[in-house]
Amino acid sequence: MRRHPSPRLPLAAGGWTLVEVVVVLAIVGLLAATAVPSQRASVERARRIDATAALLRLQVAQEQFRMRHGAYASTLASLTGAAGARSPEGLYSLDLRGASADTVTLVAVARADGPQARDRDCAEITLQLNQGVADPGPNGRCWNS
Repeated sequence: MRRHPSPRLPLAAGGWTLVEVVVVLAIVGLLAATAVPSQRASVERARRIDATAALLRLQVAQEQFRMRHGAYASTLASLTGAAGARSPEGLYSLDLRGASADTVTLVAVARADGPQARDRDCAEITLQLNQGVADPGPNGRCWNS
């Protein structure tokens, strides 16, 4: 049994054509255009934990102050364990609004000079305390990072 040699195809010159390179670059560009905004949004959501942790720490300090003094504190300096007017990572400025005997609103505002300044959905995260009951705001998405 004799084998016939198979016909050999001529070898193509190695390399890519310009059309192939353009198609690959277009695909990479489309993938990057969809991935970058999604990744940025994920990072913004993760950084919100800095604000919520700070507000929860302030809540504990406010409730302790209220137990001792019968009213919520009107300044951050009055609170033991509040540790200042910035969140732990320094991404948010902290403040108190509308303090009275029964209610106070704790506020974390994204610092204009920080990376969270672009977080338009939750640039300001709040926690309103009303006689020991906490109401997170402005919406649940800001708290469910």
